[in-house]
Amino acid sequence: MVRIIAFLVGLFFCFMLMVAFFNGAYVAATETVKPTVEHEFHKHPKDVSFASDGMLGKFDRAQLQRGLKVYAEVCAACHSMNQVSFRDFSALGYDEGQIKTIAKTWKTETPSINPDTGEAATRPSIPSDKIPSPFPNEVAARAANNNALPPDLSLMTKARHNGSAYVYSLLLGYEAQPAKLLKEFPDAKTPQGLHYNPYFANLNIAMTAPITSDDQVTYDDGTKATKEQMAKDVSAFLTWTAEPKMENRKMAGWAAILFLLIFTGLAFASYRSIWADKKH
Repeated sequence: MVRIIAFLVGLFFCFMLMVAFFNGAYVAATETVKPTVEHEFHKHPKDVSFASDGMLGKFDRAQLQRGLKVYAEVCAACHSMNQVSFRDFSALGYDEGQIKTIAKTWKTETPSINPDTGEAATRPSIPSDKIPSPFPNEVAARAANNNALPPDLSLMTKARHNGSAYVYSLLLGYEAQPAKLLKEFPDAKTPQGLHYNPYFANLNIAMTAPITSDDQVTYDDGTKATKEQMAKDVSAFLTWTAEPKMENRKMAGWAAILFLLIFTGLAFASYRSIWADKKH
């Protein structure tokens, strides 16, 4: 009797599952989805290439140094990078003295404690310090940015799909709302305090355009600092901060492939040698 009841209960659940499945399929096939402004006007990242792209890609150290300069002079005023230490910049080609200078002259000092009074204070950074946040806490960050919290940029290119191209496109994507958008979606006007950017997920972003004109920074190597060049350089720099060991990972991958090829050849040769006289 118990088995019969269990069978009937199972049959009932299977039946309801089939009903739910076919009902969902029918609804999906017959109902039209109302278009949204995000679906209609959101743009995919621009087609841009970086030296680190591909299986053989490597970082361009000169470009990374330029990207660091753009971050330090443009982005660091709002965005933290708390996963990166000043001493990590040795991978960009800076020597110990240069790193000490970069840390000491960084616009935001490192939080500390006054040893005499025990009160909160700041001090010039040293190479072992993480890059200090421009704000003491989240409340201060929101207060300075219209209640929007600027995200940390350490892993930004890993946190977004096609991250390097996304950052590049976002930085250059600020524009006026298209007339077609306002005609089709009159209620989708960009709210006060936000800025239209078709590369952002919901089209309206709290951050003002950080790169506004050519020569906003002056490159030490004499490269012309156009808006496109600055956006590409800082995108490459953020690619490095998100995955500083990328080149080692690729080298390890190629070494593994070479090992497997050699091992496969030796295994095949051993197979032929061992079984050669058994086949005749």
